[in-house]
Amino acid sequence: MKLWDKGLPTDQKIDMFTVGNDRQLDLVIAKYDVQATLAHAKMLHKIKLLSDQDISAIERELNVLAKQVEEGTFVIEDQFEDVHSKIEFELTKKIGDAGKKIHTARSRNDQVLVAMHMYLKNELLQIKSQVKELSENLLSSAEKYREVLLPGYTHLQIAMPSSFGLWFSAYAESFVDDLYFVNAALKVVDQNPLGSAAGYGSSFPIDREFTTKELGFETLKYNVVAAQMSRGKSEKSTAFAMSSVAGTLSKLAMDVCLYMSQNFDFMSIPSELTTGSSIMPHKKNPDVFELIRGKCNKIQALPYELSLLTNNLPSGYHRDLQLLKEGIVPAIQDLKACLEMAIYALKNVTVNENILDDNKYDYLFSVDTLNELVMKGMSFRDAYVKIGLDIEDGNYKPEKNTKHSHIGSINKLCLDEIKEKLKLV
Repeated sequence: MKLWDKGLPTDQKIDMFTVGNDRQLDLVIAKYDVQATLAHAKMLHKIKLLSDQDISAIERELNVLAKQVEEGTFVIEDQFEDVHSKIEFELTKKIGDAGKKIHTARSRNDQVLVAMHMYLKNELLQIKSQVKELSENLLSSAEKYREVLLPGYTHLQIAMPSSFGLWFSAYAESFVDDLYFVNAALKVVDQNPLGSAAGYGSSFPIDREFTTKELGFETLKYNVVAAQMSRGKSEKSTAFAMSSVAGTLSKLAMDVCLYMSQNFDFMSIPSELTTGSSIMPHKKNPDVFELIRGKCNKIQALPYELSLLTNNLPSGYHRDLQLLKEGIVPAIQDLKACLEMAIYALKNVTVNENILDDNKYDYLFSVDTLNELVMKGMSFRDAYVKIGLDIEDGNYKPEKNTKHSHIGSINKLCLDEIKEKLKLV
């Protein structure tokens, strides 16, 4: 069944090619199509295009379909082009003519649009919640290990003292920046496109304010052509937000992989969270974080994939837009899985509190020594040259108390400010 079926046959090869894997992908938006269909039906009833008997029957059967979707028993068989045709078929089969009326003042275009807007909004809210939970955990670890120093590196060379307090909270604050992108994407998708029909509105006296309120959208997309143009823009906005989160998460995963290696030995995770080698009994591999890194790197390519799909399309609907789901839906599931695993694994991190006992980190404190000379009256340039020469000649002997320098530490006020930023985002 096709919503556009006029009783004329379609070539089977054309049918298979144009439908693609839409049936499988549509299962993720099925519940939203049911909700949008019910809101649309209530609006049609409000403007007297559906009777009391019609709306009662439609609501009853849509609730049955919603339960099937929730339980995982809802299926889109091969004879149906998509979720929208399946739902209309089920309604018509159960309640007759009332089911045939449900498409009044609606196109498949705005059916897809509103379901995707609702889906993206819900998924972005879940991603936002996960990012906030991960950030809160990172801040807790930052407080716990606030004064535990670790070496800072630039160019992968030993640089200056850092701390686990700085390291954990740096990622927490970086995720705040990512949440700004998530909020921007939410602003874009939280606009109701239902009622734009095929992109040029409807001659029926529809009430778009009613469906906006019924579906919990913040506002509606007023211009119907602009509503159609949101197909692609909504997905790209979501993809850019996901890419920002994925970029931070990938860098975090890389740090963990690096810090877990024996050459660094900055931190460890329990053995049960690692994997082994088929021939090397001693191996404890950070596969979880390697996969997080790899999946997040793939996600960072998504905005460009979607841009290439849509960047030369004129206004109005084009079948190219169907392909957007193939990229965005799996990527959303991957990002949520990566966030879930990061939350789970990072709770079990153990840090090495004696990293700087190793003599190779003695030069880490050269800036402290330089600063002490400046505080005693020597010019910065002269102090810089003196310490440099001392290091070159092997005469530099760092004071042990420099290990308690303020460099690399993070104070409680700073952590509190990051916590406040996280609350507000």
